[in-house]
Amino acid sequence: MFFRLQYLIGLVLLILTIHPKAQKALDTIQTDLGQIVLYSNKSWAFLHISDFDGVMNPRIDAFMKAQDKSFSQPWSNDVCFTSRNDMSKLKDTVWLWENEDYDRQFVMPVIGVITSRYGYRKGGKHTGIDIDLETGDTVYAAWTGKVRFAKYHSGGYGNLVIIRHPNGMETLYGHLSKHLVYPDQDIVAGEPIGLGGNTGHSFGSHLHFETRFYDVPMNPEILIDFDKGQLKNENLFLLASFFEPGANTNILNEETQGEVVQKPVVLKTSQAKYYKVRPGDTLTKIAARNSTTVSKLCQLNGIKPTSVLQIGRSLRIK
Repeated sequence: MFFRLQYLIGLVLLILTIHPKAQKALDTIQTDLGQIVLYSNKSWAFLHISDFDGVMNPRIDAFMKAQDKSFSQPWSNDVCFTSRNDMSKLKDTVWLWENEDYDRQFVMPVIGVITSRYGYRKGGKHTGIDIDLETGDTVYAAWTGKVRFAKYHSGGYGNLVIIRHPNGMETLYGHLSKHLVYPDQDIVAGEPIGLGGNTGHSFGSHLHFETRFYDVPMNPEILIDFDKGQLKNENLFLLASFFEPGANTNILNEETQGEVVQKPVVLKTSQAKYYKVRPGDTLTKIAARNSTTVSKLCQLNGIKPTSVLQIGRSLRIK
């Protein structure tokens, strides 16, 4: 046993040497002694197998079960969608605070132009938002939560990360070129979770971003103003009609009827301008260099003056 453990340690160090550009969570190795996680600082640890039941908010879980006993939200690291909940059984309005129990506020997963919106499009339903990026761009967690799924999805998403959040929602990040997180990992809003790419059923590099509640997709634009890079409102009152494909994005109007909204694709224009963060950059330096203000940068990117800038992140400056 002792010699086997020495061998495994040597193997870990060898792999870390071969991968000098390793990120925070480099890889996992299946061994006879259990699964080992490799970290970018050349450390390793046995992966703890969680007995977590998936309930991150007892209040919301109790509310949903009171609506109908069939509502469920199991926890699985191997299945993309864990349940088939029928939101037509949702009779009462669900109140969510979008930043509930979070260590940090909402962060845009990536800054870029929307190339395809939620709703019907040629070929069927599009259950998320497509955001343009370059392969290798860093993708960030939109909210604090726990990684439920982080591996290749053969059904079309390619390299996929799914994070469950304390308000009962899940966010999906598809077509990544690389994972930077592992299942059951606790994540803080704004933490890197992967690198953008073009894996799976994808034509050109982009991020496919979804927001789901109890495994049912809803229009991310109900929650997020993608032009401003911020939440529309921290208080969200969910109606059954929000879960129809192409649901109306006006969340403040409780008379929402859920019409199919087919907005045109937004093309790149000279009005929007972006800056990629480099080593040594601060918001003050970036603002001065681009003839703008720190306040304006924060408004455009949904960040605070004290936010830590990730090298390689694209900031909207205009």
